[in-house]
Amino acid sequence: MRKLFALAFTLALVAAVAAYLVWTQERPVAHYLSDLRITLAVNEGVPSDRGNLLGIQPELFPADYQSLERLHLKLAAYLQKARDEGLINSKTVVVLPEHIGTWLMLSGEKNELYQSIHLKDAMNWLSASNPFLFARAWLSATGENRMDDAYLRMKAQAMARDYQALFGGLAREFGVTLVAGSIALPDPSVSEGQLQVGRGPLYNASVVFGADGLPVGQPQRQFYPIYDERGFIEPGDENLISVVDTPAGRLGILIGSDSWYPDNYRKLNERGAQLVAVPAFVTGRDTWERPWRGFKSVSTPPEISLKPEELSEGEAWRRLTLISQQPVSQASAGMSVFLRGQFWDLGTAGHSFLSSNGQVTAGSDDHGARLLNIWL
Repeated sequence: MRKLFALAFTLALVAAVAAYLVWTQERPVAHYLSDLRITLAVNEGVPSDRGNLLGIQPELFPADYQSLERLHLKLAAYLQKARDEGLINSKTVVVLPEHIGTWLMLSGEKNELYQSIHLKDAMNWLSASNPFLFARAWLSATGENRMDDAYLRMKAQAMARDYQALFGGLAREFGVTLVAGSIALPDPSVSEGQLQVGRGPLYNASVVFGADGLPVGQPQRQFYPIYDERGFIEPGDENLISVVDTPAGRLGILIGSDSWYPDNYRKLNERGAQLVAVPAFVTGRDTWERPWRGFKSVSTPPEISLKPEELSEGEAWRRLTLISQQPVSQASAGMSVFLRGQFWDLGTAGHSFLSSNGQVTAGSDDHGARLLNIWL
C-alpha cells in the first residue's frame, strides 16, 4: 500500500510539474485599445535648415509592451503626428524618455501580468512565467538587490535585440536621429553595429540611433542612479561622457539627474557639445509638486546652494538643469523629456521642458502624450 501511495504521489507531482511547464509556455494576447492622443505642447523658434530638437513625452502602460508591434504602433503614431505638424526633417533629433527601453522586460508575457494592480504582483507573474530564465539570472545577479537585478537581467539579450529593432527601426522609418531614452542592461556596448550585453553589473544607458537605424557611438551610461535603483543599477564612470555627431550638431546625453551636476556640462563643453538631451523618469503620482529630496549622490556640488525641501521637485529640475546657461553650458539648446503613464501602482510624474538661451519653456500637463519642439 505504501508503494502504491508513493507511486501515486510521484505521478501527481510529475503531472503538476508538466502542467506548470506547459502553462509557462502559454502567451495569449488580449485585445487592447491604446490611447494615441498627443498634443503639440511647445513649438519654439522658426523652421530653419539647421534642424530641430523634438521631444516626445509618451503616455505608456504595461499592456503597450505586450508585443513589439503594439509598442511600435503607438510610438510611430506619435512620430507621424510630428511629421504631420511639419516637425520631421533629415536634421531632426528626437528625444525619448528614460527607461522607455527598460520596460521591454514585459514583452510577450501573460495577461495576468498586465492586469495586475501592484508592481510586486506583476513581477511575481514575471518570474513565475519564466522560472528557468529567472533562476539563472538570480544566480548571476551582482547587485545588492538580487531580485530586481534578476528581473532586469533575465531577458537582457532579448531586450537589447528588441530595443535596437524598435528604436533603430523608428529612426530609419522616419529618417531622423533618435535618442532612444534609456534601457537597463548588463554591461551594454555596441560592436559591429549591434547593441550587445555582457555579464557584468546592470547599467542604465542611452543609445543614439542614426537615420540608417544603426547605433551612433557607444551607450552613454548614467552616473548617478536614483535612491531606489542603487541596489541593482551600477553608476557609470563619470569620465566616460560622450558626444556624438548628428546632422543638427554635436549632441551630449545626460540621463536623469545627471543633468543637475555642473561638472558634467563642463565635460560636455570640452567635447564641443552643441545640444544636450536629458531622458528622465520621476516616479510617484504627485512627486513633481512634493518637496525636493536633494541630490542623488553622496555629495552636493559646491556650486549648488539649494537645500532639500526648500522647493518642489519640479522647480528643482528646472533650476538645476543647466543647459545653455553660460558659462556652465555652452550648448545652444537642450531638452528634458519624461516618461509618463501608469505602471501598476508605480505612478509617474515629470513635466518635459526645453532650454534655450538660458530660458526654460514647459508645456501644460493634461492627459495624453506631448510633443515639444525647438528649432535650432
